Amino acid sequence: MLVSKEIISWYEKNKRDLPWRQTKNPYIIWISEILLQQTRVNQAIGYFNRFTTQFPDIKTLANAEEKLVLKYWQGLGYYSRARNLHYSAKYIMKECSGIFPNSYDKIIKLKGVGEYTAAAIASFAFGERVPAIDGNVYRVLARLFNEQLAINSANGKKVFKLIAEELIKNQRADQFNQAMIEFGALLCKPANPLCIQCPIVEMCLAHKNKTIANLPVKNKLQKVKKRYFSYLYIRSGDKILIKERTEKDIWKGLYEFPLIETTQETETKELILTKNWLDTVGEKFKLLKILEPKTHRLSHQLLNVTFYIIEVDRFKAESHYKKINLGNLNEYPVPKVIENLINELDD
Repeated sequence: MLVSKEIISWYEKNKRDLPWRQTKNPYIIWISEILLQQTRVNQAIGYFNRFTTQFPDIKTLANAEEKLVLKYWQGLGYYSRARNLHYSAKYIMKECSGIFPNSYDKIIKLKGVGEYTAAAIASFAFGERVPAIDGNVYRVLARLFNEQLAINSANGKKVFKLIAEELIKNQRADQFNQAMIEFGALLCKPANPLCIQCPIVEMCLAHKNKTIANLPVKNKLQKVKKRYFSYLYIRSGDKILIKERTEKDIWKGLYEFPLIETTQETETKELILTKNWLDTVGEKFKLLKILEPKTHRLSHQLLNVTFYIIEVDRFKAESHYKKINLGNLNEYPVPKVIENLINELDD
């Protein structure tokens, strides 16, 4: 189709030079695609280089300890995706003789791999003609055809997939998918798209109907849950307390300081009288500093986080927490909010 050819032609002239585009290695492409679900391209490059240097192939990743994998994922969030990478690497080594699956139907069976990621790997690495539809592609298709169906509805996904399957016919799959993604990222942007530079603007029904700002349509997501975290950075000499999160909750497998979670914002004078505080800190302590409360947004949660910097002569909760030397804290994978605190204290 003319639309496909025009977009591919634009891509060949304007594509960014990205490290994961220099290879057909499905492992490297897999890592890049999972990373790109977490962060913007410019930020992803640093994480990509660091992660693939430490874990250059499936075998290295499969043989690594989970703690190390999470450490190299630190700062990205959605740590379940790092655990899924680790799990799937082990699966490939054990069940696939260390050879990465070579088709969409096989790739999508990997833990943590959805339709888009499976299609991206299958087309980029193996040339399979299956459309890879991410947020950028949904936006291009919705505007090009002035499609009002919600992109996160079952019917919408079905219709957009049919449109993309028609466009990819007779095209080189890897080239077409890369072109569509890049077109949405650089030209057909969410806000202020560069219509004046668009090679297919005359074919764009949303431009004709002046509906660009309203597309794509997306159904409202679930309500954001608010949580209130009070972290206790308790120091005794050169030792501090940390604990691994093992519950089926956010940040499983990461380490944190003693935590008191409340249902609402709690004043310090009330917090220090709670059973959790007394059981963890005790009655004798020096409250050195209370950091300015911060908010940390997750997909469906908004965390209100306050850090208390505390000094004690001796720890009260030795049996519940791990005592470590302050200088060894950077060996443990921690949530982004903890990493930010560590950086703040080091400044």
